[in-house]
Amino acid sequence: MKLLLSILIVLSSISSTAQNKTIAAGEKLTFSASYNMSGLLNELAQVTMETSEVKTSTSTLLKLKCTATTYSKWDSFFKIRDVYESYVNPKTLTPYLYNRDINEGGYKKFMKYKFNHKTRTVASLKRKKRRDGTDWEEKKSIKIGASTRDLVTTLYHIRNLDIHKASIGDTQNFTVIFDNKETVVTLKYLSKETINTALGSKACYKLAISMSNSTVLKGTNDNLLWLTADENKVPVYAKFKIAVGSGELKIKSATGLKY
Repeated sequence: MKLLLSILIVLSSISSTAQNKTIAAGEKLTFSASYNMSGLLNELAQVTMETSEVKTSTSTLLKLKCTATTYSKWDSFFKIRDVYESYVNPKTLTPYLYNRDINEGGYKKFMKYKFNHKTRTVASLKRKKRRDGTDWEEKKSIKIGASTRDLVTTLYHIRNLDIHKASIGDTQNFTVIFDNKETVVTLKYLSKETINTALGSKACYKLAISMSNSTVLKGTNDNLLWLTADENKVPVYAKFKIAVGSGELKIKSATGLKY
């Protein structure tokens, strides 16, 4: 089950080189994730997105962390413990380091990207568990485009865009690196819509996301995202369709927002 991956792709629906005016340390968003099983939506997991300040010997970075954890009653059915995190420049959200550590139904995988924006390369480390319990490891240097980012960084970039300037039907392509490959994702602005959420009634930007030749997201206008139409642009609701089913994401709480 590619639960958090699907959610992240749906959420990371637009890219930008804009300055960071929206995201600050100390923000935490909590969501419930549901999956369609035999025609019924079942709430399976909690997804969190949180930011924190990290000081190094030479600079201060912003840590962007996304996690997915199945509720205990579902662990015996399909246990998920996924972590995605990026360390970025707090002013521009330019990524320097990205980690992905997943444990889904006993399948374990770790990925690390070190970005070198001067050479436009990523130093990649992939590690998986063999069936005999030993580690398999692969290191690569990957060429990337000038605007290529990881999923988590892209996710937070969307909230710095002036979406209010877009017209209905406008589309935009952007590039993310995932599993050592650059992937083009297309965003389409559908409408402005008011929906009821755990945060109250919210006017939102409704967006559709698609990927060509994707093994993750399926369908046209089947993967949808609602962002609050305010300065925070909080993702409050998402619907996704994958090869083995469909699901949705609903916000439960939001703290530490900048505005």
